Amino acid sequence: MFEGRPDRDAEVVFCGRSNVGKSTLLKELTGHDFQTGKKPGVTRSPGHYDWVAEDFVLTDLPGFGFMSGVEEERREQIKTDVIRYIETNNAKILVGVLVVDANSAVDIIDRHTERGEIPHDVELFGFLADVDIPTVVAVNKMDKVDDRDERLDALCERLGLPSPWQQWQDTIAPVSAKRGSIGPLTDAVRTHLHEQNRDDLFKFF
Repeated sequence: MFEGRPDRDAEVVFCGRSNVGKSTLLKELTGHDFQTGKKPGVTRSPGHYDWVAEDFVLTDLPGFGFMSGVEEERREQIKTDVIRYIETNNAKILVGVLVVDANSAVDIIDRHTERGEIPHDVELFGFLADVDIPTVVAVNKMDKVDDRDERLDALCERLGLPSPWQQWQDTIAPVSAKRGSIGPLTDAVRTHLHEQNRDDLFKFF
């Protein structure tokens, strides 16, 4: 289990597969570098940003799923630790941001489904809903996608959300972190913060 969570009562967590751009997204939001490794799976413990006086922390949870050169047992342990972290702190987590790669998310989900497995992204999306954490899916690297609407509709279908994707703008946020294009994410997060009377945290988004 991960240790060393800052003693803060309000938290927004970022989670997702390895190499989907979580750390780049957080750097764009905070202006700070999050610890990243050159290879997927290098970040094995959460990165916490509690750099402010407010009772608030932003958390970058380790990436999970397939990682080149990482044993399956270790990969499963990381996923279990991520789930436990969310479960343990769910009363304090105001929003969960699930980051996916616009280019590959649908293909990866389909590949796992065809093998009779529950895809990690689908599992985590459902889990966040089960523990009553408002969730935003940050669909990153949209600048590399030509068929934008079709891709987002297909992702919605895989997550159990009827298309068109445009009706889910509090949940589906198409972004391109490397290009600094994250407005749909900040809008969606602010919507969920507002519903929990936490407009004071808008300054971080």
